Amino acid sequence: MFCPCIGHCPLSFARHFVLDRLRFLAARAAAAEVLERIELGVERAAIAWHSVSNLYYLVESARGDAGTREFIVELVAFVSVANTGTDSIRYAAGLPMDDFEDAMQVAAAHACGARLIVTRNLRDYERSPIPALSPQDLLNELT
Repeated sequence: MFCPCIGHCPLSFARHFVLDRLRFLAARAAAAEVLERIELGVERAAIAWHSVSNLYYLVESARGDAGTREFIVELVAFVSVANTGTDSIRYAAGLPMDDFEDAMQVAAAHACGARLIVTRNLRDYERSPIPALSPQDLLNELT
């Protein structure tokens, strides 16, 4: 999830986006470019708390425990974790979305003030109150 207000408000993103960078860097140039902009400080981003554990289990098989923990520490050096809690779960439960995990992503984006969700999974965010864009569409908006 991302908010395209360069340097003015936090951005947030779904774990699918990070996996684009890890697994398909060459094939997913747009996702890699957006993440690079975040790493360089051109954009700001936040990740949902629950996505960190999902990311750990998806990455751990390739990098092992120590490598995955190191990756997560490196990631949160330039990506913050959205400050969510009970109210965020209530908000997610009230969203008109079919997938509760996606609703939790929206609640995390809402909690950190993101104005845009960046994901490859646009279809599941059609009913989200926060608009969703693909990484390429975000780059098109920013340039």
